[in-house]
Amino acid sequence: MALSSFDIDAPRWDQTTFMGRLKHFFNITDCRTALLSDSRLDEAKALVESCRAGSVPPGTSVEQLYYAKKLYDSAFHPDTGDRMNLIGRMSFQVPGGMAITGFMLQFYRTVPAVVFWQWVNQSFNALVNYTNRNAASPISPKQIGVAYVTATSTALATAVGLNLYTKKAPPLVARWVPFAAVAAANCVNIPMMRQQEILNGIAVTDENGNTLGHSKKAAAKGITQVAISRITMAAPGMIILPIIMQRLEKYKFMQRITFLHGPIQVMLVGVFLIFMVPAACSLFPQRCSMTVSKLEPELRDSIVSRYGDKVQLVYFNKGL
Repeated sequence: MALSSFDIDAPRWDQTTFMGRLKHFFNITDCRTALLSDSRLDEAKALVESCRAGSVPPGTSVEQLYYAKKLYDSAFHPDTGDRMNLIGRMSFQVPGGMAITGFMLQFYRTVPAVVFWQWVNQSFNALVNYTNRNAASPISPKQIGVAYVTATSTALATAVGLNLYTKKAPPLVARWVPFAAVAAANCVNIPMMRQQEILNGIAVTDENGNTLGHSKKAAAKGITQVAISRITMAAPGMIILPIIMQRLEKYKFMQRITFLHGPIQVMLVGVFLIFMVPAACSLFPQRCSMTVSKLEPELRDSIVSRYGDKVQLVYFNKGL
């Protein structure tokens, strides 16, 4: 195969199937890529752009092109091509998420600890949501601030309220409070951080990438799928791990090393997230689709008047 005609943007794995998407996200959420320097990432971007222009450097192998695309997808925004901040990248979800989630699960007993770790978690989530938004819909600093305060307030109200409510409940119920707070906050944080898409619609295209208009219904579908994915990402670690820890803490050897309970939970959360980050991202295609018949009447009529029945589906980037 002539590398000058190599389509580097063609999916390496079938994105219409869960297993194909799972392989793709295992590839780009590899936390080792978070350790690479900006200059190495820029080199990968330059190689990807050279390939797109049909001028692959002599001596470049197919595997080198695939690896460059892996680094490009892990670190650069799919809409703008700009390098994303490190903490907001999906490749940082495992190290960042395991530390924060582990400490949320460990320090759930006192209100000050609950408040602090929920605030840290929502600050992290807000940055991730902003970084992985659909960049075609800009958001102002004021809107970012409102979204951050609203989501953080929701998480704190849920966590503190349930923490107080479960004082007399079985110990395991209290251990699940952090997950309830995270799930509630995700249902607020993501829509608020991406409110411009809900208010003004998200850009939708035909299968060839030609813009057809903006749709609020498409935005709602994409944001809903992202919220479901984020909650799914956190669920196994935050639901199953408390059960494991409660049983382990009955053993004498665990009672002698209480100072290690936090680090142990951090490491166990990491084990869950290594699998759950790519699995949750794979639940829905990133290039989301919607039938023209389900769009807003004005947009639907506009597409039908221009293209007739030639366009049956519209496509959009749902974000991560």
